[in-house]
Amino acid sequence: MKIRPFQPPDLNTLKDITVEAFQGVSIDEGIEREFGIINGHDWKWRKAGHLEADAKREPEGIFIAEVEDKIVGYISTWHDPEAGIGYIPNMAFIPECRGQGMGRKLLEYALDHFRRLNLSLAKIETLEQNAIGNHLYTSLGFKEIVKQVHFVAPLKPSATDEGQ
Repeated sequence: MKIRPFQPPDLNTLKDITVEAFQGVSIDEGIEREFGIINGHDWKWRKAGHLEADAKREPEGIFIAEVEDKIVGYISTWHDPEAGIGYIPNMAFIPECRGQGMGRKLLEYALDHFRRLNLSLAKIETLEQNAIGNHLYTSLGFKEIVKQVHFVAPLKPSATDEGQ
């Protein structure tokens, strides 16, 4: 596996990898199961949009994993130098490259990137049901700090709004 910097033409491939990899473990997919498609867009559109936001925020913090010149995965990062924290919002691989240690290598690469930036902490989030991610992150020194619950409420007009 070769690791290289992100280039703008990579974006659509990374979006496809992201949507496939996050199927069944996306918060946005859970929201869609509960409330349906929102504003004409499905969860895949929203999840792909998260990666687009990563590329706009800090494109030099996205690292591409390639095998035989084919993109097989990526990790996105950004950092807050004042706070001393590096963030890892997304990491994904194509199915045939999972479970081979590539994610570990890419994550170690991102952590080294943060060290070169003289950051103090790295932060990553995952869902409770992501057993593979939970094992990988703790094996690299991440410590669980707190569990978070996501609540979503529909914004339908209230009875008082309808009567006005």
